[in-house]
Amino acid sequence: MKTFDELILVNYSHKDCIPLLNIMRLPKNEAFALAAKFAEEHFETTAFYRFADFENYYSLRKNQDEYLYSRFVEKCGMPEEKHPLSFVIEGSDYLFEWFGRGIKSSLRLRDILPCHISFTIGDSGAEYKNSGDLELLTVHDIKEQILKHGNNFDDFVKSTGKHYIEAQLWSDKYITEEYLIK
Repeated sequence: MKTFDELILVNYSHKDCIPLLNIMRLPKNEAFALAAKFAEEHFETTAFYRFADFENYYSLRKNQDEYLYSRFVEKCGMPEEKHPLSFVIEGSDYLFEWFGRGIKSSLRLRDILPCHISFTIGDSGAEYKNSGDLELLTVHDIKEQILKHGNNFDDFVKSTGKHYIEAQLWSDKYITEEYLIK
């Protein structure tokens, strides 16, 4: 049973990608070229199916990130990036497979300032695509939800009916040797 103070954030990337980068941070023409390359070279990898229709994915992701950014600012977040890095709390076998059993990068949640991280129940992209809306949670909100489940993170996740809790990291200052778990 993991308590809030013990939680780990995990980011997944395909083995042919550079970990802890976000394609949305590239200039548009570079993002499209890279997406086309990955879609062609890795058509069998689930993580790259969305790149086969990058025109629609790019537009959706741009709108989604703008929505998340504005909601985070409304909740007193202090994002340092326009496009967050995506993690999941405590990892996900589902996503590990989705990214071709590639590279995992991990951080301790307790090391991140609350003003630099937000959360969604399940995949923010899928939720946004389905409804155009999604609930953005703060560190306080997540702590409160875990406490409602006896300070048991696993019970909290089970109660959501989703595969995982996504975390959006809005600052790159934690992507250093000082913070990354080896």
